[in-house]
Amino acid sequence: MGEEQRIKETFFISHGTPKLTIEESKPARHFFEGWRESVFSKNPKSILVISAHWETDQPAITAAHHSDIIYDFNGFPARMYQLKYASPGSPDLAKRVEELLTASGFPSVHMDKKRGLDHGAWVPLMFMYPEADIPVCQLSIQSHLDGKYHYNMGRALAPLKEEGVLIIGSGSATHPSNDTPHCYDGVAPWAAEFDH
Repeated sequence: MGEEQRIKETFFISHGTPKLTIEESKPARHFFEGWRESVFSKNPKSILVISAHWETDQPAITAAHHSDIIYDFNGFPARMYQLKYASPGSPDLAKRVEELLTASGFPSVHMDKKRGLDHGAWVPLMFMYPEADIPVCQLSIQSHLDGKYHYNMGRALAPLKEEGVLIIGSGSATHPSNDTPHCYDGVAPWAAEFDH
């Protein structure tokens, strides 16, 4: 396989608020728009996104031929629910992920042929790769399991980089939930505590 198809990096991004799709002033939007110029100039063969917004008991991966999107947020302006990101899916990548995880002793992977991409995947990708011409699969996380489990999952998936797959973890090290106390000025105390 040629050097141009091998990828050395795996990226972990904070996907930001879904509102960055309609608000041009959001810094995360500018970061994603400049992705290919300032961060990663290669065009991957396909993209695997592991998003904080898809939690399952056992590993699951999208395996459709075409990636629909999910509007997995509410209370936002109506025009946000009209946005599209019509990237192709990749059943072949889904099968390869299943093979790698199974060979590493993970429980059987559910091949989900109906689920679309959640906003942790399609929102950043619509600015990183606006042409929507790179096949995308999304892998779920098992939030009830520990960091060692997910670290080992990452190790099992590492060979994908040699095959031209860009692996992106999307969320945030301290992704808030609906129960998280809001902080409007500076860094939230719970986020600072996590960082320390």
